[in-house]
Amino acid sequence: MKYYIIAGEASGDLHGSNLVKQLHQLDAAANIRCWGGDLMESEGATLVRHYKDLAFMGFVEVIMNLRTILKNIKFCKQDILAHKPDILILIDYPGFNIRIAEWAKKEGIKTVYYISPQIWAWKENRVHTIKKSVDKMLVILPFEKDFYSKWEYKVEYVGHPLIEVIEDYKATHPLLQHRGKKVIALLPGSRQQEIKIKLPVMLEVSKAFPEYEFVVAKAPGQEDSFYESFLASYANVSAAAGKTYEILNQATAALVTSGTATLETALFGVPEVVCYKGNPISYQIAKWVIKVKYISLVNLIMDKPVVKELIQHEMTTENCIEELKDLLENPVRKKQLDRDYKDLKDLLSLGGNASANAAKIIYDFGSMVTKRLHSQ
Repeated sequence: MKYYIIAGEASGDLHGSNLVKQLHQLDAAANIRCWGGDLMESEGATLVRHYKDLAFMGFVEVIMNLRTILKNIKFCKQDILAHKPDILILIDYPGFNIRIAEWAKKEGIKTVYYISPQIWAWKENRVHTIKKSVDKMLVILPFEKDFYSKWEYKVEYVGHPLIEVIEDYKATHPLLQHRGKKVIALLPGSRQQEIKIKLPVMLEVSKAFPEYEFVVAKAPGQEDSFYESFLASYANVSAAAGKTYEILNQATAALVTSGTATLETALFGVPEVVCYKGNPISYQIAKWVIKVKYISLVNLIMDKPVVKELIQHEMTTENCIEELKDLLENPVRKKQLDRDYKDLKDLLSLGGNASANAAKIIYDFGSMVTKRLHSQ
């Protein structure tokens, strides 16, 4: 069968790559074209657009880049029509993908949405568009099934794909004895605009912990030269590209920007402080429209403040130092965090292997669609 996958961020590329791998195992003749990144391409998908050229974060930034976004949408529609996929697979990236889903419905293209947009956080009315446009919704967070149920929309919970990703990594990368300083991981995000705001604050924290080595996880798609000006004046700071999991696997603690990285850090068992600071105007708009109690996936899934969140004006060097010291020096805090992390992993493991589950549903659905078309 022919598949067309659209992912617009690093996390989408990761989960998309595992989905592509599983689809190839089920469908030896799979012809997969994608918007994503290096990981999806390495699994055999033909890469059309790289996510580093697509990721615009924040209300102001989206408006500033609206012309580029509209050009991308136009080109995407043309490319889908040229490829003529049996199934269109959308991975998160809602601002773009929901528009494509609406258009695909009119064109008679069957659509599966893998990893639901976080409409439970804001713009909940998008559920009506999803119900009309998306043939199958596959969710990865336990509470999302209940959310959609109240809108009388049947979805399938497939488990969380990070469980298998991180377990596979740990199984193939045994933890070696670390002979140097203990490591503090810094994960400042994947987009230049957010890194520029958060990384300087994170780096200043390193001065208060000279006995630790602070390691910046460079984002995929960002050039090494981009980081050089930030790192030059810090003695106990280094950086590594393409080694986020290696860094987390040996980290004692971490400062992490909001997003998927907060969950990855927790699943590695690393105590973390979640840090978010963005464009002031975008933040005020987001604060007005977003309805969730927390910004980190860890806290959202557990529905309680498992990890400390320092948001906007609270994300200062002083506050980061105070919270990091608590993680490193308070045994009661560490013990509670270990218990919460275990509960988190148990909850997300209930669905089984997410990538394999999703691929099976997509393949079966695609087979049914093509069989129906051939019988007409």
